[in-house]
Amino acid sequence: MNRRRFILQSLGASLALPGLPSLMANPAGNSALQATKGAGAGANRFVAIGNLLGYQVKQLFPTTTGRSYEKTTLLEPLWDNRHQMTLFRGLDHGVKGGHFAVHSFLSGVLNSEAQNRPDGNVSIDQYLADEVGFATRFPSLTVGSEGGIHGGCQIAWTKSGVRVPPITGPAQLFEQLFISDPKERQVRRVQENHVQASILDSVLEDANRLSRQVNKEDKDKLDEYFTSVRDVEKRLELRKRWASQPKPAAPFEKPANRNTVEDLPLLYELIALALQTDSTRIATLEIGGDFLPQNLGIDKSYHGLSHHGNDPEAIAHLIALEKYQIEHFGKFLTRISKMQDGERSLLDSTTVLFGSGIGDANTHKNSDLPIILAGGGYSHGEFREVPRDGINKVPLCNLFVDIAQKMGVETDSFGSSTGRFS
Repeated sequence: MNRRRFILQSLGASLALPGLPSLMANPAGNSALQATKGAGAGANRFVAIGNLLGYQVKQLFPTTTGRSYEKTTLLEPLWDNRHQMTLFRGLDHGVKGGHFAVHSFLSGVLNSEAQNRPDGNVSIDQYLADEVGFATRFPSLTVGSEGGIHGGCQIAWTKSGVRVPPITGPAQLFEQLFISDPKERQVRRVQENHVQASILDSVLEDANRLSRQVNKEDKDKLDEYFTSVRDVEKRLELRKRWASQPKPAAPFEKPANRNTVEDLPLLYELIALALQTDSTRIATLEIGGDFLPQNLGIDKSYHGLSHHGNDPEAIAHLIALEKYQIEHFGKFLTRISKMQDGERSLLDSTTVLFGSGIGDANTHKNSDLPIILAGGGYSHGEFREVPRDGINKVPLCNLFVDIAQKMGVETDSFGSSTGRFS
């Protein structure tokens, strides 16, 4: 087959017609995109915060369930926020793989086992972004780093099994949110959009012309291909829609990137501002392996400490690192609880998930994950423990089904779910 290769570099996509032994498949129609801007105030939002190396669950989980649970070492920084959140024990995805399985935190599916699934290992943030994210300038924001073990942030995944590259620091995130392109760049963008729209039309024309006959194997290939085309269409339509719209006024001067430890409070603040200005309604933040203990005065390797072998000194260092992270999570909850969002607070409008895809980094265990759910209009204030084994085991993805429905997405399944958590 005489194939064409089209590269849309500024949209981050390579659209090459796949090799098809039977050459043809029914074309998918152009995706319709709702052009109306989101209402902003009162809209449902979702934020997920993940930690690549987990938390010391023995110092996190209480022994008493219900509303009268006791304060633990790692819950101390959140004690004033306890009425705004629910702590869960027993939730996980039933996967194994140690550090590599951490990347299934928001999907429930290992990337290596996702090839034959209709939605692959799509993470809940990207699933929601595909469904409801295009009402805002950014369907989602993925914030993390490209350093540390495993080559950086891998919390967000598309339906095609592609890692969403992160925004790597407060300077870059600030530019995304508040710095508009100069006029000459805006003019070039309009021209680029026109050219890229023509390319997409040509891509679909070629595919349509070659899609009269197809076998089952090739139809599956073309379905994946047209999904990629529709994704690019959405991004192009979104960029065209917002090209002439000014960004919100910057609330302060552009910050400089320092290090992951010192940058964490500012990243939380910028995510809060992104939600408040309705620049996005979906965001993720991953604290990775480049969260350096040295920046908290601990001259050790974070990854090395996570394999503590029950050494009291190593565990004490880990608790110091984790309390710092949890403290700023608590400050984020307090911050958005004081931001007005229509007739309620921004926290009431925002479902916030906090946790990790690893339950015990010391033993590479991916079960019994530390999970906190906050805001979102849920009834909070409890420590809830669910069955961890047997036929009554509750997958973490059941909670994701609830979150999706709270966001207005009509679905009764996600990832490895067996139903709704509720």
